[in-house]
Amino acid sequence: MNPRNSLNFSGGPGVLPESVLRQAQESVIEVPEVGLSVLGISHRSDWFAAVVSELETNVRTLLGLPNDYHVLFLQGGATQQFSMVPMTLLRGRGRPAEYLHTGYWSGKALPEARREGQVRVLWTGETDGFRRLPSDAELCFSPDAAYLHYVSNETVEGLQFHRVLGRDDVPRVCDMSSDFLSKPCEAERFSLIYAHAQKNIGPAGVTVVLVRDALLKDVPDDLPGFLDYRTHVQSHSNFNTPPVFAIWVVLLVTRWLINEIGGLARMAELNRTKADLIYNQLDSSAGFYRGRAATADRSTMNVAFNLASPEMEKRFLAEASGAGFSGLSGHRAIGGIRASIYDGLMLPAVEKLVGFMDEFRRRQRNVRVSETSA
Repeated sequence: MNPRNSLNFSGGPGVLPESVLRQAQESVIEVPEVGLSVLGISHRSDWFAAVVSELETNVRTLLGLPNDYHVLFLQGGATQQFSMVPMTLLRGRGRPAEYLHTGYWSGKALPEARREGQVRVLWTGETDGFRRLPSDAELCFSPDAAYLHYVSNETVEGLQFHRVLGRDDVPRVCDMSSDFLSKPCEAERFSLIYAHAQKNIGPAGVTVVLVRDALLKDVPDDLPGFLDYRTHVQSHSNFNTPPVFAIWVVLLVTRWLINEIGGLARMAELNRTKADLIYNQLDSSAGFYRGRAATADRSTMNVAFNLASPEMEKRFLAEASGAGFSGLSGHRAIGGIRASIYDGLMLPAVEKLVGFMDEFRRRQRNVRVSETSA
């Protein structure tokens, strides 16, 4: 396996487990039980129907999902869900939907929702530069809202909710794209969860949607077939040609989570250990590394931080690249540094990064001392 792949801290597409990559590599040549490359197997085949069935079961098992939820594998990424959700739940309802504006991606969802109806922004972190999340005291949820929408983990800013928000009598809709299957999530408390695969659970091209059956009882009749969840429920995620390879890799990841990791509680422990290593390096650096997110709202998936100057950040990124680390540049919206530590990134990679960070800091301190002495 390419050693650089094991040091891929990209915000997305994220690194996948080595055992999954090896199985995916083999399947590109041939899926043994079929005798064909996975890239050439029909989406109407019995083999693919079994893949979808097993993947549905694995997702239900990992999340303890009740039987009244549908598990769908759709296309279009989270961006398509920004539209499908309000088309389904807001169009013609006469009641506003409530949204939280906590960062870059939740901001992307807002204009699409406003195309379909009234949106009430309960809270925005824009004035604080999206460096923190709201406290319970800052939120006042309405009992008559069409639904509540929020993003569980803001990938760009490195912010993550560590609690479930909202009222139990109002449908909760959550974009979990960047922390789905990274930990247990009380899925039964949400009416709809969506997550594109390219962070924790697979390559780009497939989006997992979990939707409670009761939510689809009063859906507008004028939705295009492709944008109607009921269409995909009836066709078992096979309405049009689905991304067979991407769905196959997601299945391999769920097998890895169940059989090699031991479930989401264990995955959460590993992710917390990885995150703590980096945050401890930030906190013990005497301000050399400057964490972006408020301590209570720090993400276990994306660690965003800065150095003293843009020039120092460029030096850090250049030396990190030379040392074999990939994907550490911050998102174009805010710059800086971002270490994304999704499920597939193993602990030794994080230990190497922390070692590099410590060594880089010590070298820069020695350079400053030498310059002062001169």
